[in-house]
Amino acid sequence: MSPDLTLPYDGHAPDFASRPVWCGRGSTVIGAVRVGAQAWIGDAAVIRADGEAVTLGDRFWLGHRSTVHIATATRGTVCGDRVSVGRNSVVHACTVGSDVVIEDDVVILDHAEIGDGAVIEAGATVFPRARLAGGFVYAGSPARPRGALTLAEAAERGERLRERAGEGEAPEPGDPVQVEDGVYVARNARLRGRVGLGSGASVLFCCALDAEVGPIVVGADTNIQDNTVIRTRGAGVVIGRDASIAHNVRIADCRIGARTLIGIGATIAPGTLIADDVMLAAGAATDPGQILESGYLWGGRPARILAPLDAERRLMMTRIVEAYSRHGREYRQAEAELG
Repeated sequence: MSPDLTLPYDGHAPDFASRPVWCGRGSTVIGAVRVGAQAWIGDAAVIRADGEAVTLGDRFWLGHRSTVHIATATRGTVCGDRVSVGRNSVVHACTVGSDVVIEDDVVILDHAEIGDGAVIEAGATVFPRARLAGGFVYAGSPARPRGALTLAEAAERGERLRERAGEGEAPEPGDPVQVEDGVYVARNARLRGRVGLGSGASVLFCCALDAEVGPIVVGADTNIQDNTVIRTRGAGVVIGRDASIAHNVRIADCRIGARTLIGIGATIAPGTLIADDVMLAAGAATDPGQILESGYLWGGRPARILAPLDAERRLMMTRIVEAYSRHGREYRQAEAELG
C-alpha cells in the first residue's frame, strides 16, 4: 500500500524501506523522506521534506491529520524506531528518539530533542530547543516532566494510543475548485462553499476550508499550511494578504490581519480580531471575541502579549511568505507532471 499522494521535491523522491502496512485516504509524502519498515500513515497525514530531509525509523506510526515537516534550509526531522504519533499532532524540525509516544494534539517545535522512551501527553507543546530526557512523561505548554516511566510502560502507552487512533476518519471530498493562475490548491485539500483566494495564495495538503455557512476570504500571497481546518458557522473568516497560517491550525469565524503569522497548532476562537502585523505563537489559543493588537508576539492559552514584534521576527515572517510562494509554484508544476 502506498500513500495517496507522493511528490518529488528538488529532485528527491520519497524512499520506503518496505511497503507501508497502511496508508490512509489523503495521506501525503513529499520530497527527501526516508521511511523505515512497517510504517503506518493515517488519513490526511502529511510528511513533507521540501528543503531538508526527514528520516523516520522502523514501525513509525503517524495518526490521522498529523504532520511531519522541516524548517526550510535550517533543519530536518529525525525519528528513531517505534515512534507513535497520535491524531492532529505536529513534529517539526526536531529529533525524536526511539520508543517515543507522542499523543494527540501535540506540537514539537524546531531544534527540540526528545530522548528514548519518553511520552508526550495530549495537548502538550515542546518548545524550540527543548531537551527532554528519555524515560519520563511530559505534559503542558511548555512540556515539563510529570514522572518517570519504564520502557515497558512507554510501550504500553504507545499500544493504547495506536488502538485508539486506528479507527479512520477519511476526509470528505470538497467542491470543484477553479482558481486563477498563480493560486495553488493541493489536489487533496478540501474546499467547500464560498471560498475566495487572492492572487498568489496557497492552500496546502489536506487542509479543509468549510465555508458552507459564512464565506472564507484569503488575501493575496497568503499561505495556509498542511492540515489546517477553517470552518465557518456565522459571519465567516477573512484573512489579510501576506499572512502565514501554519500547520494544523483550527480557525472559526474571525478576522486575521495582513502580514500575520499564526503558529503551528494554534486555535482561533469565534469572534477573534487579530490586527495586522501580529505573530501568534505555536500552540496558542484565543478566547471568543478576543482582540490581538498589532506589533506584538502573542502566546499562551488564552493568548497574551509576550514581546514586541522586533525586526528579526518580522524578517522571519516575510521569508516564510516568500518560501511558500515558491512552494506553490513548485507544487503546481510537480502535480502537473504527475498528471
